[in-house]
Amino acid sequence: MTDTTSGGTENVDPDFPDEADRLRRERTNRMLASVAKGDEQAFAELYRATSPRVFGVIVRMIHDRGEAEDILQEVFATVWRRADTFDPARGSGLTWLITLGRNRTIDRMRQHREELLGENETPEIADESPTPAVAAESNEERRRLEQCLDRLEPQQKSAIREAFFTGATYSELAQRLAVPLGTMKSWIRRSLMQLKTCLEQ
Repeated sequence: MTDTTSGGTENVDPDFPDEADRLRRERTNRMLASVAKGDEQAFAELYRATSPRVFGVIVRMIHDRGEAEDILQEVFATVWRRADTFDPARGSGLTWLITLGRNRTIDRMRQHREELLGENETPEIADESPTPAVAAESNEERRRLEQCLDRLEPQQKSAIREAFFTGATYSELAQRLAVPLGTMKSWIRRSLMQLKTCLEQ
């Protein structure tokens, strides 16, 4: 979702992978700090840098690519709204993102299981999955996200979905939708702000 990438700018000796990991962790933490301040560019970079890892975790858990894409969208919508709750003292930014992805996937899997088994059978299953209240909150957030997306103009909604699902750059999105690059940047910026305002209501 951005024209430039800041990855690979650090001079990292390939003989020292631990140093490379440390730099990546620091970069992710910096991006999350910027997202917490409403920085759309940092959000785009964060998505491009981390969404493949988060998506991989989700799809391995749920074994359904379409479902995994939906969950990934929900996870990063949560990141956009709640980046200020990330505490680097408690772990790395990527770990936080993956935890969000796992928790949201567990919520969805529990929901599917309850739908398949029926309410009467569900209490007989003992596990440590999120409670129905947590699952209900997850479902409510997804419903609100879809409602907020529906408030966007059709082309802006399409651009946001493309950006989330494919990680396309601004230039690629502009070409796909046949609009000037500046227009696409404005669409994404306004759409993200509209989504954030809508979700916070």
